[in-house]
Amino acid sequence: MRKVLIVGAGQSGLQLALSLLNHDYDVTVMSARTPDEIRSGKVMSTQCMFHSALQHERDHRLNLWEDETVKVEGLGVSIAGPDSSRVLDWFGPLEQYAQSVDQRVKMAGWLELVEERGGKVVIHGVTTSDLAPLAKLYDLVVIAAGKGELVQLFDRIPERSPYTEPQRALSLAYVHGLEPRPEHPDKAAVRFNIIPGVGELFMIPAYTLSGNCDILFFEGIPGGPLDCWNDRPSPQQHLDRILSLMKQFLPWEYERSKHAVLTDEKATLAGGYTPVVRNAVGKLSSGTLVLGMADVVVANDPITGQGSNNASHCAASYLDSILERGDKPFDAEWMTAAFEKYWEYAQHVTTWTNAMLQPPPPHVLQIIGAAGQNPAVAKRFANGFSDPTDFQHWFLDPAKAEKYLAEA
Repeated sequence: MRKVLIVGAGQSGLQLALSLLNHDYDVTVMSARTPDEIRSGKVMSTQCMFHSALQHERDHRLNLWEDETVKVEGLGVSIAGPDSSRVLDWFGPLEQYAQSVDQRVKMAGWLELVEERGGKVVIHGVTTSDLAPLAKLYDLVVIAAGKGELVQLFDRIPERSPYTEPQRALSLAYVHGLEPRPEHPDKAAVRFNIIPGVGELFMIPAYTLSGNCDILFFEGIPGGPLDCWNDRPSPQQHLDRILSLMKQFLPWEYERSKHAVLTDEKATLAGGYTPVVRNAVGKLSSGTLVLGMADVVVANDPITGQGSNNASHCAASYLDSILERGDKPFDAEWMTAAFEKYWEYAQHVTTWTNAMLQPPPPHVLQIIGAAGQNPAVAKRFANGFSDPTDFQHWFLDPAKAEKYLAEA
């Protein structure tokens, strides 16, 4: 039985661990926190997982919260004018619903599931010096901890990483008490509100420790009015500031949010990070090679909501590569090939996400405007969040966009 060590207890690491257990691998997961510590900690992210990523969880019986989690049935887009009026608004239905489960719920539950299904869990923060002697005990070591010292094992790839600093100031709050969107009161949807030159507000229906909720998530252009979190406000002050910014820039969303309350005292988060693509092969001081995955090697800004989806696809792709390897060694050549197989998908997400961080070119403005008049355009844009590889065929290229809009 081949032995695999996975360092990191997030979406990618735990999904890979649990899927390998289904194939009778000897799996150990190292986590810096216990399940109870995860549940009682601060929120870690926003997330909305679309159909193709959710299916990976269903395939391995990991969809433990699917029945009780609100179903996201579409994507709505609004644009604010200079006077904070709503100058454009439309809704695109998803062909298959999406869902968002608070990572405090999911990662704690999955970590317990690893042991229930015969895996080993070691609660210990890991440094590179810790890892060197441990790695020799395993056939494969996977680094799935996207933050901290271990990331430094993997070199940035300049030609795949156009940014050298964060492109958005991020802030979020998990809340109860939002009223339904009047335009589609019977359909839960991610709302994508664009404030030109200022940033974006996403409103994401989700499931948390206290049941279904909504996530209010601002992405602010650095140096602008949404980049205002360095003073580290208290949780209530954080929510009050989010609501105040909504009232100023997006009054139609504020009206249904003004009675929102935090889901708990650890339901706020602020920060930012630099989008980057890294080499997937790292070397420890002992000479042992380790494989990076998901956010360790492909970290995108959350403006396209693809972080947890990418992590799920990476875990599924790596699973296939590991199974195909059989009893052969997990050497550098295999690690590089495993990453490049995943990159065939992830490159499309990275290209699209990096494009969305820039001011929209004329052809993208035409697409967004056309979606308000033509439901087929709105639907295609919405469903691209489940299959980002589609955007290369119409959204990212001016000539292809012109051809598509003429046909649509």
